[in-house]
Amino acid sequence: MERRSFLKKTAVGAAAGAIAAPVLAQATPTLNWRLASSFPKSLPILFGAAEQFAARVKSLTEGKFNIRIFAAGEIVPGTQVLDAVQAGTVEMGHTASYYYFGKDPTLAFDTAVPFGLTSRQQSAWMLHGNGMKLMREVLADYNIVNFLGGNTGTQMGGWFRKEIKTVEDLKGLKFRISGFAGRVMTKLGTVPQQIAGGDIYPALEKGTIDAAEWVGPVDDEKLGFDKVAKFYYYPGWWEGGAQLSFYIGKKEWEKLPKFYQEAIELASMEANTDMQANYDAKNPAALGRLLQKNVKLKAFPPAVMEACFKAAQETFTEEAAKNPKFKKVYDDWKVFRNNQGQWFNIAEGAFERFSFTRTLK
Repeated sequence: MERRSFLKKTAVGAAAGAIAAPVLAQATPTLNWRLASSFPKSLPILFGAAEQFAARVKSLTEGKFNIRIFAAGEIVPGTQVLDAVQAGTVEMGHTASYYYFGKDPTLAFDTAVPFGLTSRQQSAWMLHGNGMKLMREVLADYNIVNFLGGNTGTQMGGWFRKEIKTVEDLKGLKFRISGFAGRVMTKLGTVPQQIAGGDIYPALEKGTIDAAEWVGPVDDEKLGFDKVAKFYYYPGWWEGGAQLSFYIGKKEWEKLPKFYQEAIELASMEANTDMQANYDAKNPAALGRLLQKNVKLKAFPPAVMEACFKAAQETFTEEAAKNPKFKKVYDDWKVFRNNQGQWFNIAEGAFERFSFTRTLK
């Protein structure tokens, strides 16, 4: 009797194992995806965020979910990543949403808009405000699900071949600048140019453009801008905290097992946090090296900043009046931004204004 019972239990156990194995295999299939990046391999922090993300997803899924990274231009140009994901050419992408400003200016809120949020404030709006909800509503029109993909922190104002002393100096200036900021600068007589990162240097060198902004010291040094323009301005008021995003095609996302979706969410958060830390750690030394090369570090004059702020407010108002999607996001974002400003001006702002104007000995 005991023997029969043992055999019966063993048979049941074997049958359960035979069923469990294929069920488990089905739950964790081997997947091979392609990710199109908007960035060249020569910029290891920007491009490397996608590599870090892919490595983490692979590790979390024990090698079952593999994502191959393609640099800008290898499958599509850097400014066409959204189109590639939307069309299903690739399963996912890593990009900056304001590159697609021409499709809908509302997309810029997923990266940065003039006089907007710092990296911490942007994360707060996305994760604990209405940012992620609102931006997913916007990107749903392109059948895309977005995830945080890094932040550069406050960027530099860019490289200029001549000094900017007054607002008049902006008139007629051919300036490589992306997204919403380009429209703002147009109000001041500037001629904005949207050029991919790898094409900026030759354009500056040949005089096709007069000035260019990219990110900050680490990347600007690697791209060699100090060799073709000597005036290095700050701050990049149009990118107080430029957020990057991972895009995934909605159909591909919905087909993923829950475990794989969770792996993507975790890996994206880690990559997002690491990028800011990486830039913060490396920018000081990079700036020091640039200054040793006779680069002239300049702050935008207060009158220029005031004129840009006024032009930005006018541009926001104009777009909100004609674009309901923009107005919905802007109305929420504006309240959040103003509240953050009031809070950061108290503890954080007071600390920074005192502490970081002094050097420890």
